Amino acid sequence: MEVDDYVRVVSDRVNALQLMTPADGMFRERISEADVQVSRQRIALFLSQHTAYELLPESGKVVALDVTLPVKQAFHVLYEQGVPVAPLWDFGRGHFVGVLSAIDFILILKELGNHGSNLTEEELETHTILAWKDGKIRHSGQMDGNGRPYARLVNAGPYDSLKDVALKILQNKISTVPIIHSSSPDGSFPQLLHLASLSGILKCICRHFKHSSSSLPILQQPICSIPLGTWVPKIGESGRPPFAMLRPNASLGSALSLLVQADVSSIPIVDENDSLLDIYSRSDITSLAKDRAYAQIHLDEMSVHQALQLGQDANSPCGVFNGQRCQMCLPSDPLHKVMERLSNPGVRRLVIVEAGSKRVEGIITLSDVFRFLLG
Repeated sequence: MEVDDYVRVVSDRVNALQLMTPADGMFRERISEADVQVSRQRIALFLSQHTAYELLPESGKVVALDVTLPVKQAFHVLYEQGVPVAPLWDFGRGHFVGVLSAIDFILILKELGNHGSNLTEEELETHTILAWKDGKIRHSGQMDGNGRPYARLVNAGPYDSLKDVALKILQNKISTVPIIHSSSPDGSFPQLLHLASLSGILKCICRHFKHSSSSLPILQQPICSIPLGTWVPKIGESGRPPFAMLRPNASLGSALSLLVQADVSSIPIVDENDSLLDIYSRSDITSLAKDRAYAQIHLDEMSVHQALQLGQDANSPCGVFNGQRCQMCLPSDPLHKVMERLSNPGVRRLVIVEAGSKRVEGIITLSDVFRFLLG
């Protein structure tokens, strides 16, 4: 993995029901396997009995992009609309055929920064989303029976269960699932109703069990006592999945490489004491559309701190909630408190910090919570 000297890669994952020692040194009671199973069964039953229709807002907008749109223009649309992902519409086929997300722009910028690349900044004016996606699919070897590029759109219908929608997101490692409805048997004339996310589903869970939390024993458990999230390793531990942190003066190029190669959606930015300063997420890449900054920078010359400053004045910065970029929690926080925070719009992760010092101890994502709840 190519990252600069400022990258610190450490690892740990809580991977079994076990007694943990939180930052304050106090021991917590071990949660029983029976309590975990009872809670999981009740949540699974609830999700199986409710549908994606319940996620649809009374009003709202959904941004979709035509596949013939130039990549550069698409980049600006996502930035201006404050969204990190948009479904793709193919007029020729009369169907939604995929999605354009922040990771696409990360790969495009890395391609532009590659001196051996066939893609130049000028070509972004005419290089269409379709051309980019086809090239990406060909490179991955995804072809249909006729040797043409083929990628299956992961989507759901309004009457699919919430459990099925959540599993589609987890199994395909994506952040959203388009909710599409067609009244025709052949699926023609599809209507894009909503972009379902795990935060919306979690909001339903929190609302349903708000006044009956005693029926879910695990909700009162501190997060340090359950197998949830990715944690910084204790001294002497090894052989764990990587946990990455960056210094603010690390290059933007190294941050993007780490996001892609480590397959993570965000990286905590820390000081020399590993205290949390900020966080760089995939969706932050859209801030480079501001004043065409992507055309004027070199990824290895701009620092992560400078890249984050570009997005501070964004109209609808992705991943921000109540004006705070970094959503945090403590190792001693109960699971229900973590779930409530993650169910807020725009919040996809919580950085676990030590009380007072804000020293990073781990991170919990929406996907982590659902992988634990659905067992």
